[in-house]
Amino acid sequence: MRNKELLRLVAGFRRFRERYFQDKDSTVYQRLSAPGFAPKTLVIACSDSRVDPAIITSAHPGELFTVRNVANLVPPYETSAGFHGVSSAIEFAVVNLKVENIILMGHRQCGGIRALMLEQASEGSFVKQWMRIAQTAKQRVLNQFPNADEETLCRHGEMESIVESLKNLRTFPFVESAIRDRGLTIIATYFDLEKGEMHEYDTDLQKFKQIEIHAHAP
Repeated sequence: MRNKELLRLVAGFRRFRERYFQDKDSTVYQRLSAPGFAPKTLVIACSDSRVDPAIITSAHPGELFTVRNVANLVPPYETSAGFHGVSSAIEFAVVNLKVENIILMGHRQCGGIRALMLEQASEGSFVKQWMRIAQTAKQRVLNQFPNADEETLCRHGEMESIVESLKNLRTFPFVESAIRDRGLTIIATYFDLEKGEMHEYDTDLQKFKQIEIHAHAP
């Protein structure tokens, strides 16, 4: 038997179908299903239910190729055997879809980063192993803020892990080739869900700056 939450989601799908497939004036999915269609932007975001890139950016169906994982991490490029889900998604987006932009999107109150910074993940767990990707970022924060409280450590850990993922992304040879040969753009962002603010990492200043939103922006 389905619970109320599942029934609500099924009802939501019914409304979605009515809007995009049964409305005679709707051509959205006809266009999206046409051969050769490809999104222009890859977003690497967190699995956190509060941080949906499509909702945050008001994107339409088909605009974003989205990869979501715990703490929005990008592993470094490697050729060893294994299951490289995030790496394969990046490769597909850059090599096959030829996206024009990559957005790394971290966020405030990230449970994965909290587990990393406060040693909350169980030894031998998938989460603990995955979060090792950001271990260097954690150490930078501990060195810079040795006496900070938990919230300060977590907030700076969230930001530093994005910087680490940005560095890791540049280790993929096909990413570097796309930057050099066709102008692929990469930006790293931090969404503060407590304040409703978006910050972008300035690689020259090596710090996050709040993105100013103007009424006339497209």
